[in-house]
Amino acid sequence: MPPYRIKTMDRHELDLAIDWAAAEGWNPGLYDGDCFYAADPQGFWVGMLGDEAIASISVVKYDDSFGFLGFYMVKPEFRGLGYGFQLWQAGLAYLQGCNIGLDGVVAQQQNYLKSGFQLAYRNIRFQGISTGPEPTPFSAAIVPLASLPISTVIAYDRACFPADRPAFLHGWLAQPESSGFGVMVHGDLAGYGVIRRCRAGYKIGPLFADTPDFAEALFQSLITQIPAGQTFYLDVPEVNGAAIALADRHHLTRSFETARMYTQAPPSLPLERIFGVTTFELG
Repeated sequence: MPPYRIKTMDRHELDLAIDWAAAEGWNPGLYDGDCFYAADPQGFWVGMLGDEAIASISVVKYDDSFGFLGFYMVKPEFRGLGYGFQLWQAGLAYLQGCNIGLDGVVAQQQNYLKSGFQLAYRNIRFQGISTGPEPTPFSAAIVPLASLPISTVIAYDRACFPADRPAFLHGWLAQPESSGFGVMVHGDLAGYGVIRRCRAGYKIGPLFADTPDFAEALFQSLITQIPAGQTFYLDVPEVNGAAIALADRHHLTRSFETARMYTQAPPSLPLERIFGVTTFELG
């Protein structure tokens, strides 16, 4: 048997992990790789059996207090042999001292509990079909995010995420085949949202807003960017009743759910302003 070793991924190896995620049905964005890697180039790890990559994990350290775990996969023929668990332990050691978050499939929730994670709430994936542009009048100003200083968006984002993530956002807001909008009230940003092209359809994320009305206006602006007939997805924290109501109002259907879990107390976030999760892989 060839030796097993664990190492950090280079940028090319991250593309392999994203392909694995696509094969698992996770439907990654077409340009996620550059954005994810920028968040923490040391935070993507691969398990190698000889020269073959057989397992992956991401342990993105946003700062010394918060990290997010994702991309935990083992090639099917190597599951149950301990390779994934070794990688898991190495990844958790990298994030030692951090409050670690993850969005795990419900079937693995018991395993995550055994590793010290506690359930905070569920995220529900909703999906719908675009009918093409249907502009709706709205009193507040909806503006392209590109028209705003990125520092303004980063500052707003920080209130809705457990850590600063400027390197990630610089890429996320500028990726090809994506659109972003903000809602301005008296000259201040009161919410923003992004939609991006994925392997299948489009995903909205994040969708952060001060009020349900602002979230509604941003949502409608974002879906006008989708060609008619295309599927789109919105990942909603179940604890935000107004976000669930938005999805129901637009006749979106539930297709998937995750367990949002943390190793420490859940970060103090304004969940009533979080109408759409940025990404299950990085939080």
